[in-house]
Amino acid sequence: MARLEMTVTLCSEATVASTDFVSAGEAQREQGKSMSGRKRARGSWLDRYSALLVAAALIAAWQILVPLSGISEFVLPTPLAIAKRIVKDLPLLSTHIYVTLFEVIFGFATGVLVGIPLALAIFYSKAFERAIYPILVGLQTVPKVSLAPILVLYLGYGWAPKIVLAFLISFFPIVISTVVGLQSLDKNLVNLVRSMGASEWQTFFKLRLPAALPNIFGGFKVAISLAVIGAVIGEYVAAERGLGYLQLQANSQFDTTLNFATVVTISILGVMLYFIIDVIEARVSYRRDAAK
Repeated sequence: MARLEMTVTLCSEATVASTDFVSAGEAQREQGKSMSGRKRARGSWLDRYSALLVAAALIAAWQILVPLSGISEFVLPTPLAIAKRIVKDLPLLSTHIYVTLFEVIFGFATGVLVGIPLALAIFYSKAFERAIYPILVGLQTVPKVSLAPILVLYLGYGWAPKIVLAFLISFFPIVISTVVGLQSLDKNLVNLVRSMGASEWQTFFKLRLPAALPNIFGGFKVAISLAVIGAVIGEYVAAERGLGYLQLQANSQFDTTLNFATVVTISILGVMLYFIIDVIEARVSYRRDAAK
């Protein structure tokens, strides 16, 4: 009888010990999950705001080092002085922003309307690809600054030369990215849908185009940034309005702060257009997992 009670007691103690061990293990797992969750949250927060943090650090260093080094604001204005000038001259900047924005959007839209059909022709016709590719590469290697005076000579001082320059500098990445996106599709998938009786139109709209959209939007992002550069270059050569024209006016008047304010405005315009394209891509295209 005593031996039975001892056995029961030992079993009970073993059960309690095992229960405590399991509880401790579960507690450690929960603690590990919470710590990993906090690390992931911290990492995602850093990934999301890393660009803002770096930009803020650079601006703060600029703001602090310029007065400490004794550099005159005529030579290098501080970020605070540039921000105040943007706020002060916002009506003036706004009138020129609309002009540059119109030139950029119209040139980019023309690049899309010409570049996409041209890329499709290159993709579906080997003869057309061999005939047109050298011309496209040769046109792309010509410095667009050298074309600006010629465009002004033929098209005048109005909207046309700036729009054409924005188009010429932006449509090449659209063509190349579209062709690369269409060619990157696995041929076995194409053979599979064709074996199911899909026509070429169905194959294109259901398979080729969705697979190529990430590459196409990558080209759009590059093109919209280049379109801003093209429009501003055209305004440098011949214009009566626009951010490029305003910068030249500020430079001729030795107004360094307004010059920097115009550069910052051009940069903000390009960044906004880039992220608009990024938002549209997120709505109409799927995102591929990065190979890291």
